[in-house]
Amino acid sequence: MGIVAGEANGVPVSSSQKPARLKPRVKRNLSTKTQDFQIRVRVMEARRLVRDNIHPVCHVTVEAQQRQTRIRHSTSSPYWNEIFFLNFVSSQAELFEELITFKIFNSKKLRSDSFIGQFQCDVGTVYDKPRHALLNTWLLLSDPADNMAGSMGYLKVSICVLGPGDNPPNMKSSRSDKDDIEGNLLKPVGVQLTPSTLTLRLYRGEDIPQMDSGFGEGVKRVLGIGEEKKELVDPYVTFQFAGKKVSSRREYHSESPVYNQELKLGIRFPSMCETVKLTVFDWDKVTADDVIASKELEVSALSSACDEHGFLPTFGPCYINFYGAPREFSALVPEEFNSLNLGEGEGCSYRGRLLVELNTQLGELPEQPVVDIANDDVLCVQSFMRRRHYRLHVAFLSATMVSAVDAPVEFEISIGNYGNKLDNNVPPCSSTTQPTNAVFDGSSYYFLPWGNLKPCVMVDSQWEDISFRLEALNMLLALARNLERHVEGLKADIKAKVAKEVLATKIIAMLDGLIQQAGNPLPAPVPGDHRSNELDAQLAKLREEHLSGIVEGATKLRETATDVEQVLVAVEDFLSLLRQLAHEPQNSIPDVVVWMLSGNRRIAYYRIPAYDVLYASDPAAAGYNCGKVQTLNLKYPGSGLAGNRSMPCHLRLKAWLGLSKYDQHWHQSQLDGELAVFAETYENQMYIPGIKWTNKAPTMGRSKWSDASGKLKLPKDSFVEPQGWRFVGDWYISPEISMQFDRDAGHTKFMEDAFECQMRLPGIGWSAPAVGIPWSDVRGDSALLTKDEFVLRQKGWDWEDVWETDVNRAVDEEGWEYTIEPSMAGWSAVEKRYHVCRRRRWVRQRLLVDPSLISRHEDEEAHCRTRGLGVRHASSTRSLLKNRPTDLDSDDEEEDHTQTAPRMFLSFQQVYKYQLRAYVYQARDLDAGDTRGTSDPYAQVSFLGCSQSTEMVRKTVSPTWDQTLIFEEMSLYDSPDSMRTSPPSIIVEIFDFNKFGKPDMLGRTFAKPTVKLTAEDAERETQLRWYSIDNGDDGGEGGGGGGELLAVFELYLISEEVPLPFKPSKRGALYEVPSGIRPVLRRTAVEVLCWGVRDMKSFQLAAVTSPSAQFSIGSKTISTEVIRSTKKNPNFTNPILFFDVLLPETELYTPPLNIRVRDHRMFARQPTVGITSLACIDKYRCATLPPEGLSSLKLEIAGVDSTDRSGEHIIDLDIEGAVDDSDNDDISLAKLGKTTSKSALVSKSDLTEKLISKKGGITTAKKSMRKKAVESGKLIATHDSALNKCMDDTSEGIDWWSKYYASCGQEDKAGHYLEKNYDTIEIYDTELEQLERFDGFTDFCDSFLLNRGKNLEDEESDVIGQLKVLCKIYPLPEDPSIALPPRYLTSLPPSQPEECLIRVYIICAVDLQPKDNNGLADPYLVVKVGDEKYNGRDERKANTINPIFGQMVELKCVIPLHTHLRMQLWDYDLVSSDDLIGETSIDLESRLLSKHGATCGLPRSYCTSGPNEWRLGTTPMEMLEAYCKRNSMSLPQYYGKTAVKIANRVLNIGDFEKGDAAIQLNLGETDQRLALHVLRQLPLVREHVETRPLYNPIQPGLEQGKLQMWVDIFPRSLGPPGKAVDITPRVPHNYQLRCIIWNTKDVVLDETSITGDEMSDIYVKGWIPGIDEKQKTDVHYRSLDGEGNFNWRYIFPFKYLPAEQSIIVEKKEHFWNLDETETRLPPQFIVQIWDNDKFSIDDFLGSLHLDLTSMPEPAKSAKSCSLKMLSDYQPLPGEKPPAQWKTVSLMDQKRVFGWWPCYSNAAGKDGRRQLSGKVEMTLEIVSGEEIDTKPAGKGRDDPNMNPKLEEPIRPATSFLWFASPFKTLRFILWRNYKWWILLFIIVLLLVIFVILFVYSLPDATMTRLVEKIWQ
Repeated sequence: MGIVAGEANGVPVSSSQKPARLKPRVKRNLSTKTQDFQIRVRVMEARRLVRDNIHPVCHVTVEAQQRQTRIRHSTSSPYWNEIFFLNFVSSQAELFEELITFKIFNSKKLRSDSFIGQFQCDVGTVYDKPRHALLNTWLLLSDPADNMAGSMGYLKVSICVLGPGDNPPNMKSSRSDKDDIEGNLLKPVGVQLTPSTLTLRLYRGEDIPQMDSGFGEGVKRVLGIGEEKKELVDPYVTFQFAGKKVSSRREYHSESPVYNQELKLGIRFPSMCETVKLTVFDWDKVTADDVIASKELEVSALSSACDEHGFLPTFGPCYINFYGAPREFSALVPEEFNSLNLGEGEGCSYRGRLLVELNTQLGELPEQPVVDIANDDVLCVQSFMRRRHYRLHVAFLSATMVSAVDAPVEFEISIGNYGNKLDNNVPPCSSTTQPTNAVFDGSSYYFLPWGNLKPCVMVDSQWEDISFRLEALNMLLALARNLERHVEGLKADIKAKVAKEVLATKIIAMLDGLIQQAGNPLPAPVPGDHRSNELDAQLAKLREEHLSGIVEGATKLRETATDVEQVLVAVEDFLSLLRQLAHEPQNSIPDVVVWMLSGNRRIAYYRIPAYDVLYASDPAAAGYNCGKVQTLNLKYPGSGLAGNRSMPCHLRLKAWLGLSKYDQHWHQSQLDGELAVFAETYENQMYIPGIKWTNKAPTMGRSKWSDASGKLKLPKDSFVEPQGWRFVGDWYISPEISMQFDRDAGHTKFMEDAFECQMRLPGIGWSAPAVGIPWSDVRGDSALLTKDEFVLRQKGWDWEDVWETDVNRAVDEEGWEYTIEPSMAGWSAVEKRYHVCRRRRWVRQRLLVDPSLISRHEDEEAHCRTRGLGVRHASSTRSLLKNRPTDLDSDDEEEDHTQTAPRMFLSFQQVYKYQLRAYVYQARDLDAGDTRGTSDPYAQVSFLGCSQSTEMVRKTVSPTWDQTLIFEEMSLYDSPDSMRTSPPSIIVEIFDFNKFGKPDMLGRTFAKPTVKLTAEDAERETQLRWYSIDNGDDGGEGGGGGGELLAVFELYLISEEVPLPFKPSKRGALYEVPSGIRPVLRRTAVEVLCWGVRDMKSFQLAAVTSPSAQFSIGSKTISTEVIRSTKKNPNFTNPILFFDVLLPETELYTPPLNIRVRDHRMFARQPTVGITSLACIDKYRCATLPPEGLSSLKLEIAGVDSTDRSGEHIIDLDIEGAVDDSDNDDISLAKLGKTTSKSALVSKSDLTEKLISKKGGITTAKKSMRKKAVESGKLIATHDSALNKCMDDTSEGIDWWSKYYASCGQEDKAGHYLEKNYDTIEIYDTELEQLERFDGFTDFCDSFLLNRGKNLEDEESDVIGQLKVLCKIYPLPEDPSIALPPRYLTSLPPSQPEECLIRVYIICAVDLQPKDNNGLADPYLVVKVGDEKYNGRDERKANTINPIFGQMVELKCVIPLHTHLRMQLWDYDLVSSDDLIGETSIDLESRLLSKHGATCGLPRSYCTSGPNEWRLGTTPMEMLEAYCKRNSMSLPQYYGKTAVKIANRVLNIGDFEKGDAAIQLNLGETDQRLALHVLRQLPLVREHVETRPLYNPIQPGLEQGKLQMWVDIFPRSLGPPGKAVDITPRVPHNYQLRCIIWNTKDVVLDETSITGDEMSDIYVKGWIPGIDEKQKTDVHYRSLDGEGNFNWRYIFPFKYLPAEQSIIVEKKEHFWNLDETETRLPPQFIVQIWDNDKFSIDDFLGSLHLDLTSMPEPAKSAKSCSLKMLSDYQPLPGEKPPAQWKTVSLMDQKRVFGWWPCYSNAAGKDGRRQLSGKVEMTLEIVSGEEIDTKPAGKGRDDPNMNPKLEEPIRPATSFLWFASPFKTLRFILWRNYKWWILLFIIVLLLVIFVILFVYSLPDATMTRLVEKIWQ
């Protein structure tokens, strides 16, 4: 499954470019060895999170470890830039399957909706990427619970996985608004994440092994209760992918369960998980469920991400085979076997199979995880279960180095469950060889003596016919093998410097063969015979496409290639692609398993893939080893014996697997032997005292006649001739093969013994027993002969001495031992009164004098098996085996024993005699076997059933044996032609001899002999070659690491026509390597400079104070003088040694230079304290000097010879065409012919971040900046104009850090430094010693580690010290009378101690290992040299893993007494002891003595003042003169001040300073500048900053961070040092951000009033991220049109570094913290618009994020303000995007005013962000000096000035309703309901009038009536 991302170094690709496709993760054999790993994760930032105004935090989880970032408040685009270190102690197989999970949460949410999104990938995916890292990569966040939600945002991270020895990549964080998220996004190829369903159709299982004890079932059978026999396994299957799991139902008591279920997993496709895992469990009612077996399917093998032929993960229907521990049930399973069932390591046995089908459906999620399969679908899959009859033939040719010798050994062949002799569920077959006792080979090993009858086995089985798959696989593998063989041969020819014409011919032949083979079509399924599925069709298309691409590419390469390296790179790409194609995921035929059994114990195994031995009618499609002889080195099962160096067995066999209809091809291919079948039965007898041997004993546990195991009764008269067969002859006795060998078989010396027995009676002395045994063997049985009657019965033997009494036992002085009764044993060496019996042993040794007279005999008295011989069958072999009934009757019908099958043998009628000659010359770099650091090695050579040993060489790890081992008359039955093509392997094992105890094995190697059959073969020359010795430390074969063996082997056919060559000459009793093979020796001079010893540790509890060194090479040994006291001077007084020795003329055979250091102690004791060996001394070879010496060579050879390590520089200065040194800093390397350093200088790095390296000398960025500066006219043109424009550098902020940043390519932090044409320095991303041009400063001498020898448990390390040595090797005249040539090592510096001043400049540390729980550290610096120490604990840097030190430490030391400068970084702890973070060490002596002038970096210009003032203690002219003197050159001659003559060249100042552009301020005198220019053409160290990795002894090999620094060394003899450089860190300045919020427009109206009006109560909030203080305006209530008026001022004080454009935030993370944490953040300002609510949470309306260094230019009016002003504006479809976004820098412009848009991330109808308002602001930056002179208050508080803010004029409708009731009536009720109010008043008045009228009417009426009445 593919994933896409930008290019690996983290630089985003353009969106117009096609994203790079990362190769799918390929399944490989991962190591199970536990080791240290470190996962580094840098979480940089997130963008476009789906929610607004959140407080995001990121959680990073790997396995059980979790880290989280800081919380970023109120932002949807958080910036963290935090790094986490996660340490693991695990194996690759376990760790690489773990998931790395990134989760984003909203920290202020307490509910379940706090989760935002996540991303997952496994560790192995990251490890497979270049440099094991994903750098500056954007991750697409998703919500697994809501698959239709789409993208939840983007997260930018860098991840790297480091193992021991891995160098961490540059994890520098880059933050830019121009980052192309889509182009550098980790996401599926072609589509977005889609909800998908991964469906596994589980049909059935087969051959599930027993997992439960059968005790209960046995009891039920005995008692006759219960149901029928049950199978003791209850299997169920789990299906896992991407952390999700689903299980099938349990099938009780079934070894062949039928499930017919669909297991479904809901996933987001494509997933970063690369493995589908199936696990079969056995259900247990009480205990935990047991794992039966596991299987992992690589998703990359089941799918493809190709553009044209891509397909989703699919598989089957097809069977999947499971492997694990042995099938036989055991209640006590070893732990290593459980790990095999879990899939850890290689399974050693077949554990069953499952029929499954896998498919992927996009766009839907499963409703139910488990459903039943429809019956129709079950019927459809029946066609995939069709079986064909397969037959497996294996012929065993030899079994040597057998480790099981205590019981008969047999070999079993099985394929699947067929052939397993211990499994009763399969029919019997001839799957095992006959049990045979191993025979001693006479030297060290045991073998099985099969002779001319080679056992054969045959296994019938039934499997699906998938030949079309396996044949295609075999063709691809054959194509890959052929191409790999050609590539290896081509590399060997290149290394041997073969002529280009020959290389071109081989390349053309290779490409022609590739084109032809790749063009052949692959086999396709045949309708009717094969049943293919979807994956087969897709793989066929994919393979066809890639093979066509290979043919096209190879054709084009053949026509256009001109460079061999180009061809190699292209062909290796082809080879890598072929290896990926040569993988068949649907291989349903199980592997062939070879088991070695001893009794019923399984000892060792080997798995052979079925396709490797599969027969095909087309030879090109057959398996590579089908029917061929192959050699197997059996392995112990499980991981517990991985460290066992012994070999269980070395096996040679031929295997053939094919359909039974092709069975005749196997028989036809056996041309050397005849196949025979035997029927056999064993006669059993028991020994009873007094009755002797009988078969009628009542206690005999087996039948009279049985099989080899004794379980099956096989009477001879029960055998019946099968159909098509007949017996020939009668039964005859066939002795067990090993019984044909006497006790002395294989021995050249043999000790005969006999025991003389005596007894006594009371009153009678000791005498021979009258009745009893006078002579016996060791068991007390009667001996046939007395010692005097004993004669040699075999020819070829002779007595070596006479009979002697053996007194080397627990006996008295006469050899007697005493006992009461011989049968009771209990022998004692002291005679007691109650002893009545005694005996003594007589011994006599015989010697084999003539091996040719030895003949094997058969022991007729031995009780052996009997068998009958059958002739070849009349019909076919298949008919015989298929139709043969079980003709074996049993006397006991109730017993159910395992049936047996006939034995088959390959009978060879002709034997060939061979002679093997093993020429073992020497070995080098062997492991030390004893505590002295040496070994007593000897080589054991094993060939088939014979082995011999070389002589033992004492006290060396580089022995020279110079010995020929001759194996006489080796009987082999293979034909000569077969022997030529596939000769048996030769095994050479190296042992360390131990005087007491068993020899220790040092290593093993395998070799093939050169077979010589004819006279032409014998005349062909044989050359010695080096064989890599595997010491077994890596637990695998061929791992190497144990040294090398120089040997060659010849196998001669003994025949009358071709006589054997004469035997080599003898050296005593040993044969030497013959002169034709022995390396040709030549007189050679070896000059050795043994400078001194360093860092010597104690040896045997005493200090090493008076050492001397002994050098040995060839036959010469020379010792140095003794150092009187290493405490005063560890250098040798006379360090030069000279050897005149004979060495091989061919460099390949050059012996190592062995070095031994002894300590001279009291009482003449000289113990060896350390040893080392210079195995490869070819690099020290050089040409013989002419009589004139070195001076003549200097003028003849141009260029600096990189191979010349004599300390002399051979130069030819060529300055023609030299340009300004400012643009050609590396001209010297180019002109002197020296290649550019592979190590790079750094460009575009942040001070606190890692460095990105570029190839070359000065960074490309630096050159481009200078070029731009020149083009812009900013460089000072002349010296006078420069003086006129001179400004105070301090006032401009130019300091050393400006120089540093200018050199890194960060011109934005360098100020005007480059514009002034000031010098730059070289920034290296590695140690200075690692640069190729300096070669570790080993030009004067190399440092070699001295080893103690064999490491003891109580020793912390086997390294005891160092020895500084340099060698020169060159040929000498063969005539001794000719004078010796001049020597190389003549001019040396004084060896006396030198006092030096050391200045250590520590710049910063990068990505330190966190030591505190918060993921940070409190680092401080400790510098040590000798007894001087600087401790910076009081100057610690709190809470940071990227501290900026800016410190210069000055120390004094005496070299060579104090050679190592150690710099340590510690973590400060208040309570507990401080923790070591990491350390690094610098060899000061190597830098002081180096010809590269590493004491002080060479500046670029000679300035007398200014920021680049000369700081070296000597002037350039003095340095140039000293350089010439040291290198025996003529002194420089100056012509005035503008020219100098050196190396016969005259150089002018104009050659270096052309034009006025080179002139800068403060330059020194012209002659000094000229000398400096000349020095810079020499290979000297220039002014630099190096980056050194830090390591911790607790985690060796894992980098703990980096340290940027440089070191200056000032010897006292050269005068006082120059002025120190001031690297004090920059101090941030105080600033204020003043923001005035004037107005808002078009704000979203978020509420509706009771009157139905849309309104908002607007206020504006603002803050600087990282500063907790948030300020907000007052509230503009009841804004009805989105307009708000504020006139409100914010004031934010902050610290700012203008040069770095960073805000410095210093605050405590928690109140309990002692120190403040300093954080550097980008200068940002966030403005948000809110709606105020009194009785609920305020509502967020919109926000605006402004980068103060690059912010959108404000609009002049609200009308022109829109979202188009923002750089991340997304145009509508068809809308033309703005040509460019205008930005301004507030830090430069100081004040801006205008309108900016605010937006909400909530998607609108068009799916984009929405405009939520506009803000009118004034932003102003006020420096610390102006704060007091221009005071201002927050809001409108005093002092309200600069400017004065008036109260805003807001509409009368803006008020808080419950605080202003009258305004509420006026502006809310009256305005909206005035007519209703008026109407209400009128009506109310009318009602009142009517009421008053009605109320007053009666009274008025009565009054009028009364008045009228009265009137």
